[in-house]
Amino acid sequence: MRRARRTKILATLGPASENPEMVAKLFQAGADVFRLNMSHLPREKLRERVQMIRSVEEKFKRPIAILADLQGPKLRVGAFAGDSADLVKGQAFTLDSDKTPGNAERVHLPHPEILSSLEIGHTILIDDGKLRLRVTDVRDGAAVTEVEVAGKIMNRKGVSLPDTTIPVAAMTDKDRSDLEAALDAGVDWIALSFVQRPEDVAEVKKVAQGRALVMSKLEKPQAIARLDEIIEISDAVMVARGDLGVEMPLEKVPGIQKRIVRTARKLGKPVVVATQMLESMITSPVPTRAEVSDVATAVYDGADAVMLSAESASGQYPIEAVTTMNRIAEEIELDYSYWSILQAQSAEPEATGSDAIAAGAHQIAETLNLKAIAAWTFSGSTVFRLARERPNSTVIALTPNINTARRLALVWGVHPIRTKDASDVDDMAFRACKFAVREGFSQISDRIIIVAGVPFGTPGATNMVRIAFIGQEHAAKA
Repeated sequence: MRRARRTKILATLGPASENPEMVAKLFQAGADVFRLNMSHLPREKLRERVQMIRSVEEKFKRPIAILADLQGPKLRVGAFAGDSADLVKGQAFTLDSDKTPGNAERVHLPHPEILSSLEIGHTILIDDGKLRLRVTDVRDGAAVTEVEVAGKIMNRKGVSLPDTTIPVAAMTDKDRSDLEAALDAGVDWIALSFVQRPEDVAEVKKVAQGRALVMSKLEKPQAIARLDEIIEISDAVMVARGDLGVEMPLEKVPGIQKRIVRTARKLGKPVVVATQMLESMITSPVPTRAEVSDVATAVYDGADAVMLSAESASGQYPIEAVTTMNRIAEEIELDYSYWSILQAQSAEPEATGSDAIAAGAHQIAETLNLKAIAAWTFSGSTVFRLARERPNSTVIALTPNINTARRLALVWGVHPIRTKDASDVDDMAFRACKFAVREGFSQISDRIIIVAGVPFGTPGATNMVRIAFIGQEHAAKA
């Protein structure tokens, strides 16, 4: 099943889409990656979901990527006497370590690490920003604030701290257990929430040990302040606009989105744009015009993937949402300006052999107007560098490693195929041509570019570019 677009679609599974029939329909509609949200999925059901997706993968004979999204720490206020309190603008309100039920003057904050990190002038957001407090005094085990945006505060509402770097790891005990379960179940990508610093990502990668790649969710101002460092250590990143839009002024989010996408592209790391992309389709069979423009903007920017959350997990129209996103991406990629925008944002190749090979293959394919670049790869690193170039030619990733094929299902413009490794240079060229014809990317008399490493089976040894001519014999064997 070849796609008529380069941008990938990531669909979240949930109550509306957790049976094999629906997963198969979502894949047929255009989903390339399935997200399992560990905030809602019980750990004991994780392996069952993974096996269900693998059964769909087997049915369609196409690699499918699975992303396990860790919940991350959830910061919340304590409980109130009467379950809520009304805060008035300008009043003093204290967050403290006293477990007594709260009232209109104070409430317990069951996170001592926050109380020890707050400083005068810091902003505290409650309930997704519906209430805003400003710290006016910090005492032992308490922070006194002034209410700037008033309203009703209720039990266990979430706390966001846009100005405060919290000395807490991005992974909770629940996340560590979920991470081990996800790795044991064989997921391909791990999404890490609440990333503030590169060390957060390093901790997960140390546990994963290459069994899955790590995607950093960029949703904290502290992460944006260290953006290059975090993207450099990550295998991929996600523009998590939900929490980002709570902790930063909403008008800053579009610019930050573009900055993240461009930085990730420059560094050759896949980037996903997420949150509320087709939000109205949770209850409507058609999106708003603004939502269509939102998806289109991410595609024009060259994002590797666009993501559906509740639209496919719990909405009334999950298939229609994926179909709509698929149509939008296909249409944008037919626009002439799409390619000019991508090329205007292209980065200079780094001074490495793999970057030089990738840039050279892209230039040859563009000069000769070739439809496909066939890349033999074991780890996938060659294909990541090719995708960084954003070539107008489809990148056919040929790999003997099924894990690599699945991971590459997330990457822009890549059509992954699992096959046995090439035995020699002639076999490499012959089978690359055969797959280009069989998968519908090339025809007899076409030429393709082949990228590989010699000797074969040596990860990271990409050192060869070859132009191959497709003849009758390739069609006959296809």
